[in-house]
Amino acid sequence: MNTPSPQGTCTLVGAGPGDPELLTVKAVKAIQAATVLLVDDLVNPEILAYARPGARIVHVGKRGGCRSTPQAFIERLMITAVQEGETVVRLKGGDPFIFGRGGEEVEHLREAGIECAVVNGITAGLAAVTALGVPLTHRDHAQGVVFVTGHAKTGHSAGEHPTDWRQLAATARDARLTLVIYMGVTGVAHIQGELLHGLAGETPVAVIQHASLPQQRHIASTLSNLAMDLARAGLGSPSVIVVGDVLRGLAAAGVSVTRFGT
Repeated sequence: MNTPSPQGTCTLVGAGPGDPELLTVKAVKAIQAATVLLVDDLVNPEILAYARPGARIVHVGKRGGCRSTPQAFIERLMITAVQEGETVVRLKGGDPFIFGRGGEEVEHLREAGIECAVVNGITAGLAAVTALGVPLTHRDHAQGVVFVTGHAKTGHSAGEHPTDWRQLAATARDARLTLVIYMGVTGVAHIQGELLHGLAGETPVAVIQHASLPQQRHIASTLSNLAMDLARAGLGSPSVIVVGDVLRGLAAAGVSVTRFGT
């Protein structure tokens, strides 16, 4: 009589924004226990030092705007490894459930009869403003925050922008919200133009590239000058765009804000 092979486990782990010291203790323990790690491009290679000797490390590049490993292929790898009895860690930049496709992967694993644990990580949008010394919310300036992607799911027709940026701008203005835009550099001119229908041109904006890492760069601008200043600075992906009055605190934090209104 054949005994069925024991099924392994799978954990989605957030590697945080880049700085290895921002990993949670639970994330480190999961990485140390893994026999197979499926690693995204934006994960700092230094984090892999926590992997156990002999662990199989598979790099499955995932980065907006770049050539990437197909999502369906990654999901098949995860399912196959678990079915072979491996302890699988899917290691993602930031947080798995904030623009990390973690929800899609959990759904596919469950369809295959596999329950998946999730370890949160610090998301880049939070790390970016923290690195500048300002908050995402403030009782005097912002009553909430919206995380939104500037990169639509593939499959939309060319030129289609499914996010209603005009409505989002009006909501941010009326409800006093900070906007945190991920993967928005490529479409920044369109996003800027649409947001200007609901937000004033002097609304403070910051763009932060490589948040929390030694090579971090940023610009401080206004909504009316965003695309121009971004082009002049030459910042690219991965960057986070932050829009809102909480950024007026940049001056107090010692960040150059030559374009901010008073």
